[in-house]
Amino acid sequence: MAFLLMSAAFRAMDPALEESAMMSGANVLQVAWRVTLKLTWPAIFATILILFVRSIESFEVPALLGLPVGIEVFTSSIYEAVHRYPSQVGLASAYAVTLLLITSVGVYLQSRLSSRGSKYATMTGKGFRPRQIDLGRWRYLTAGIFITYFLLIVVLPFAVLVWSSFQKFYSVPSWKALHNLTLDPYRFILTYPSLLRSVWNSLLLAFGTATIIMLVTSVICWIVVKTKLPGRWLLDNVASLPLVFPGLVLGLSIMIFYLNVDIGVYGTIWILFIAYVTRFMPYGLRYNTTSMLQIHKELEESAAMSGASWVTTFWRVILPLLKPGLVAGWIYVMLLSIRELSSSILLYSPGTEVVSVVIWELWENGQYVELSALGVMFILALFFLVMVAQWLGRKFGIKE
Repeated sequence: MAFLLMSAAFRAMDPALEESAMMSGANVLQVAWRVTLKLTWPAIFATILILFVRSIESFEVPALLGLPVGIEVFTSSIYEAVHRYPSQVGLASAYAVTLLLITSVGVYLQSRLSSRGSKYATMTGKGFRPRQIDLGRWRYLTAGIFITYFLLIVVLPFAVLVWSSFQKFYSVPSWKALHNLTLDPYRFILTYPSLLRSVWNSLLLAFGTATIIMLVTSVICWIVVKTKLPGRWLLDNVASLPLVFPGLVLGLSIMIFYLNVDIGVYGTIWILFIAYVTRFMPYGLRYNTTSMLQIHKELEESAAMSGASWVTTFWRVILPLLKPGLVAGWIYVMLLSIRELSSSILLYSPGTEVVSVVIWELWENGQYVELSALGVMFILALFFLVMVAQWLGRKFGIKE
């Protein structure tokens, strides 16, 4: 997440400033500390804010690992309050208000930083040419850190998941367990009644949500960062507000609202689409903001002097320069939408199930090997989608 968010700002930054520092005798560490990190401070702060909020509002992992052994965090306490009998909606709302107070400070500071965007603009019309920097002997340490991270965080957990998906019942990897290898979990998943429908619903929601969010937030970011319209901070805060609400609470609020305001979306896939767009709007906003801050106003001024209208300038100047942030944000919002469980679990109905709900049902039923098989297929499908999205990004002019 941090890589996707900050890479857009790094790719959009003019390297001439770093080159000037190196020509003045600064080494790689000095350039990184005194030039690069200071110019990418908005992206760093936005990343810290998003990681903090994502950690404090995380539901899936605390629910799967914490609740069975009595370890509760904020979101699992909200879930427990909602699912008690009788349901304690007031207690869950009190938790949500407390969380709102904690995280609203960070959103406000990010908004103030965005309003002073000209301090961090480095992308101008004067020979912009992004390039890579040779780390020298530091490349070995860097490579070692990333290889270790990749093995411990990605390869080993995925290997255990693959192992479990070929077992008749869950067992610790051993030579003896090799005799229990079977494809039955995959056969079960491929014949699962709601699998195809849930996959289609997830893809439809993910692609639609990511596209709408990135286009809408690009306009919002332009208004907040590039204009002096009075009250623009209010637009930024309203678009960022869902960031501070846990998905469970947001889903509960949307459910209660559309139960009382009947406009025909409750019980349909549209209520999930509304929830996804509302929930992930702040993430698209953060991606576009970090890229928008790097674009100097002289580019728009040059287009205006050439007779271009605002629409032409936005379409032919701003959006192409926002491509790194747009694609990175689109990929991330798409992945979040496909994986979303906390709001989906309260809003889905028969016929509108998504993949995350199917996974949750398998977990609650204790079907761990079948869940592992679905998990392997899910991860491989997401990996394929990311590769396709990155290929499309390179094809349309985004250089890695």
